[in-house]
Amino acid sequence: MKSFAIAAALLLGLSVAGQAAAADIEVANPFMRAAPMAGGTGAAFMTINNHGAADRLLAAEAGISKSVELHTHVKDGDIYRMRKVESLVVPEHGTAEMKPGGDHIMFIGLNAPMKEGATVQLTLKFEKAGAVVVQVPVLAPGAMAPGAMVPGGGAPGAAMPGGMMHHGHK
Repeated sequence: MKSFAIAAALLLGLSVAGQAAAADIEVANPFMRAAPMAGGTGAAFMTINNHGAADRLLAAEAGISKSVELHTHVKDGDIYRMRKVESLVVPEHGTAEMKPGGDHIMFIGLNAPMKEGATVQLTLKFEKAGAVVVQVPVLAPGAMAPGAMVPGGGAPGAAMPGGMMHHGHK
């Protein structure tokens, strides 16, 4: 009887102690920056709100590039570098912020330029909640958030406070 109740709760999108369901995950303000050339890179940002048990974002998938990775920024001397991470924590009844200069989803080897105004389908893979599909609008190069102005007309890869930004894996 207990397993039937758990299965019913999961089908209804309800949390079960220690479990999370896709209905517990809410993605707000997703966006990615326009990327002018095929073969290059792109990045997506969003806020992940978790209304259930603690979970971890393990991966992301999209058909727009050769690979998709979860990344963070680390300070290496006076330079900020992007690094691949294996997962991102989404705290119980908490929020995980993916924003420029912080955690983000990286598209490597774009199949085509990403033009402002397009929309990209992105599947987020969570340890407990499973797959969550998100429609990600493509904004102007250098966009910092949906509806926000690009500071100083900046472009992706522009200098960040405290140093320069470089992409590299160590």
